[in-house]
Amino acid sequence: MSDDLMARPTGTPTLEDVARVAGVSRASVSRVVNGKDGVAPHIVEAVQRAVAEIRYVPNTAARSLVTRRAGSLAIVVSGAEPSGAPSPDDVYGDPFFGRLTSAMVRAVAPRDVQPVLMIAETDDERHRVEAFLARGGADGALLVSTDPADPLPRQLLDAGRRVVVFAQPAHGLGVSFVDVAHRAGARLAADHLVGRGCRDVAVISGPLDVPAASERLAGFCDAMTAAGRPYVPVASGNFTLESGETAMRELLERHPTIDGVFAANDLMALGALHALAAAGRRVPDDVAVVGFDDASPARYSRPALTTVRQPLEEMATAMVDLLLGQLDGTAPATASRIFEPTLTVRASA
Repeated sequence: MSDDLMARPTGTPTLEDVARVAGVSRASVSRVVNGKDGVAPHIVEAVQRAVAEIRYVPNTAARSLVTRRAGSLAIVVSGAEPSGAPSPDDVYGDPFFGRLTSAMVRAVAPRDVQPVLMIAETDDERHRVEAFLARGGADGALLVSTDPADPLPRQLLDAGRRVVVFAQPAHGLGVSFVDVAHRAGARLAADHLVGRGCRDVAVISGPLDVPAASERLAGFCDAMTAAGRPYVPVASGNFTLESGETAMRELLERHPTIDGVFAANDLMALGALHALAAAGRRVPDDVAVVGFDDASPARYSRPALTTVRQPLEEMATAMVDLLLGQLDGTAPATASRIFEPTLTVRASA
């Protein structure tokens, strides 16, 4: 039997087995497996090769005893469902949230950290999230809050939990967050519609108590004013397809000469497309339509939707970086990152 075969473990591989196959010390293997700095590149390569060869899997339970870390992060989607807000079914069926939570899971995976998806629609569920973190079920939370009045971000902060929020909180809460430059994105939409020659342009806004919705409306109106068109008709929706369809019908009744529409998210833009088709308006020949988010249905609508793209994959990675940095002491307790949007031009405008 060859020395190579004799060196391979016959049971569950251990750190000692990796060290023997790699020809290095157990301490060196531990440093590589735990991602520590200061290990020579040739040792890192040898250990990684040995890990792959013998199929070593780190013992996360044993590691947690040493590090006092659970080795998991909670991905929490939370909302208080206020009057007029989309229902939980609307939220969880929204392709935007599917894309965002998937991006978070993919961002966590390479860090040897386990994602735990949690839903918090009620006070009991929010207390359950807090208790889960308190007993060490996860080391911190990546929080997507769907309502500006959601009490969970403050609950977690007051309890001393590590948390990073998607989107800037409404009330100046001292919490780390990641967001997109909403006003800049709305200006991209306005400039594109003006550049197409649209002269009678309207907006389907989201609920204006949501910071993202108010920022998008303000950015769009500022850009239209700068273009010499200060009057912009507005109808409000609540980020659902149905509300976008209703708002578009309302705008057509009030302003039948509309030739351009900016909707504050893609689902409302798709609703606008339905209403325009029912009214016999051709898109983009009669009315050009621009959305916001670049959710997956934007590519498959008829016509395909021109939209402002949020870089959700990069934003999710930044959230994970901020949270792990807080846990490791390499990032400040409160930090933010704002990402620049881009315009994806398709057939609708």
